[in-house]
Amino acid sequence: MNIEASVANLVEAVPNPSLGLPDSIFYYISRTTPLVNVDLLIKDENGRTLLAWRDDIYAGKGWHVPGGIVRFKERLETRIQKVAETEIGTPVKFDPAPVALNEIILDDREIRGHFISILYRCFLPGKFRPKNQGLSFEDAGYLAWHDSCPANLLDVQELYREYISPK
Repeated sequence: MNIEASVANLVEAVPNPSLGLPDSIFYYISRTTPLVNVDLLIKDENGRTLLAWRDDIYAGKGWHVPGGIVRFKERLETRIQKVAETEIGTPVKFDPAPVALNEIILDDREIRGHFISILYRCFLPGKFRPKNQGLSFEDAGYLAWHDSCPANLLDVQELYREYISPK
């Protein structure tokens, strides 16, 4: 196997990795290096937390804080707003100082098994109503405000339970 030729093919196939990667390349990279992601702890003035429903083969079914993988040469602040736009449909105000930094290693996974997760406190007013058009309650991407941490929080997000429940 000619590794240099394989790498050259990858460079040709993905000339600008800042725009994202094809799934096959992304999954390969996630088998060989930790992924850095931002997670958004979105609160309103009443202390409620905005969570999204997830249903996929990697995380399973349950509620999670919105988040996303940081792209090559992308600033954390940029990824925060891109996650907000993509998952929530609107920009958020956020505290630039992270609330938490966690290393997550999932020993039972080959793909997407190691993360460096950075949690940011974000704000949306309580009058914000999620645009769930076309989605039912257990469709991936469904958004809902929560007064307390739901029992069916994704296992991988249990480390955020204390931040979601009001003190």
